[in-house]
Amino acid sequence: MKLSDILNNESILDTNFKIDGEKEINKIAFHTDDVVEGSIFVAIKGYITDGHKFIKRAKELGAEIAIVEDFVDVDIKQIKVKNSRIALADMAANFYKHPSKEMNVIGITATNGKTTTAFMVDSILKEDKRETGMIGTVLTRYKDVKIPSVLTTPESLTLQSYFKDMLSKNISDVTMEVSSSAQELFRDKNIDFDIVTFNNLGREHIDQHGSFEKYFHYKSRLIRYAKKDSIAILNADDEMIYSLRENTKAKVLSFSLENDKVDFGISNLDLSTGKGKFIFNINRDIKLKDFTMKKSSFSVELGSVGYSSVMNSVVAIIVALCLNIESATIVKALKNFKGVERRFELIFDEDFKILDDHFANEKNIDATMETLRKMKYKNLNILYAIRGKRGLEVNREITERLVKWIKILKPKTLSATLSIDTVKEKDKVTKDELNIFKKILKENNIDCKVYDTLEESINNSIDLLNTGDVLLLAGCQGMDKGAKFVKKKLLRENKVIDIEGFSQRIDSRIC
Repeated sequence: MKLSDILNNESILDTNFKIDGEKEINKIAFHTDDVVEGSIFVAIKGYITDGHKFIKRAKELGAEIAIVEDFVDVDIKQIKVKNSRIALADMAANFYKHPSKEMNVIGITATNGKTTTAFMVDSILKEDKRETGMIGTVLTRYKDVKIPSVLTTPESLTLQSYFKDMLSKNISDVTMEVSSSAQELFRDKNIDFDIVTFNNLGREHIDQHGSFEKYFHYKSRLIRYAKKDSIAILNADDEMIYSLRENTKAKVLSFSLENDKVDFGISNLDLSTGKGKFIFNINRDIKLKDFTMKKSSFSVELGSVGYSSVMNSVVAIIVALCLNIESATIVKALKNFKGVERRFELIFDEDFKILDDHFANEKNIDATMETLRKMKYKNLNILYAIRGKRGLEVNREITERLVKWIKILKPKTLSATLSIDTVKEKDKVTKDELNIFKKILKENNIDCKVYDTLEESINNSIDLLNTGDVLLLAGCQGMDKGAKFVKKKLLRENKVIDIEGFSQRIDSRIC
């Protein structure tokens, strides 16, 4: 592509050469591993390192031009911009010719539940016989492409390349998780969103952004910057989220799980089996660009478990209705959807139930335990993988919230594991983190056996189960391999009837 086309509408502060707009550019790169002969190298200032340090290496690999925020003492043509991340996003969109404009793109943001909501939306779209793509925390997936994710929302250049490839493979609808980091760092800039959602808001990622106010500021960009002919779906039960209805050009639709005074709501919620059943209500006629959504109600029975799944499904239903998908298609898709791995996932449901949840923060814990409180079972058993290398405060908050729910749910057993057989160095539990966990439990007179390895803790926890019991596997990185040890144990002891494809679902996991 010609350099003039790549730099179209780019705000250039200065250069150390005369720009030749006819110059052909083969590739844009922001990492030296991706540099080829004839590339533009974009030097990004990151949290850990500064891309300006690698300009010399980029030149050696064949880069002809560097996009910089500060000129460097390297013999290479340099273009100075105010913000190289913004420049990267703009150049990437130009280079790949704005492919997202040719598809329906749904952007989902939330503190909790982005991943499950995205998977639910994708399942409904597939049930509607659409060619779909998905970009998020677990993976990027479309057609025969499946790429495990490093970031919830990839860098802008990577995103645009995905969209371009999706377009070439005739993808019509793309569901995308949009993190607060992505919005702060302009990764989602120039993505043409048709529907955006803001599902919930909690006090997570505050350290990363500096304050809760800044976290909300970046989180809400998806709504505030939405285009005029798009749709913004807002949670009316959260005052901060609902206030955004006054700060967007998009057509706002709102939902509530607490009342029927906004556009959408639910009634008759039943969580006794763990799988939500409810009535979904369209509370009034809603005029959209191409059709009118009529006031109506229909029954929903989820195939996934948890109160969080109910909240996430409400958003997914609204997205689907806005795409004029029939309620019967929505209902069928949600009943067949079994959940996202490690998001209050029911991994075994035969003589007893085994649930697997990433238990990441206080809000997530509350949703998980609130569902358990509404479920019917004999005895509850909990195995918690202590979070490693997250600091004392995070572990204090999680342990205190766990203690609160232990006093309410009164589990038969509580065990914990350090998972030293599975976690990498960056996730190993420190001595101080283990001590704060033990200290809080001791102060509350709660007994807990702590295992060194994940495999032993899984095996012993399963041995304690009787018919009708529930085992909750809780924890982030330390519990990622838990389901595989469950499968190994149960198959070895011939306890699996394989009612819902237990083995296949465990084997297909990303974790």
